[in-house]
Amino acid sequence: MRRSPAIRLAIVTVLVVALSSATAALAARSTSSSVAGVWVGKYSGAYSGSFRLTWSLTGSRLHGTIALSKPKGSYGITGSTTRGGGINFGVVKVGATYTGTVSGSKMSGHYKTPRGNGTWSATKISRG
Repeated sequence: MRRSPAIRLAIVTVLVVALSSATAALAARSTSSSVAGVWVGKYSGAYSGSFRLTWSLTGSRLHGTIALSKPKGSYGITGSTTRGGGINFGVVKVGATYTGTVSGSKMSGHYKTPRGNGTWSATKISRG
């Protein structure tokens, strides 16, 4: 039985949409799961120094701690991952927010504080 061109086009469209949705879901899951663990990095700009992040993951929500060299201390953090490798998190006690991207065992981005902004980067050193 031959199908009309309109039916063939509809079938192909449904398959393309289904495959792209599945691919996006797998990519988001892969990025999210790769974030959990311990990361070390550096930041520069309004503040310069080093940090250590310890993440756990529930769905796309991140929870953990960040140890900063300046202002020195260990602080609770919360955040989330987004499709396409995006990440955002905040350190409420020091008024800092971070945005960036994750790619495998590397992540980088920008931070904002009441005293100025800057950039940051980190490398994963262990899995969560």
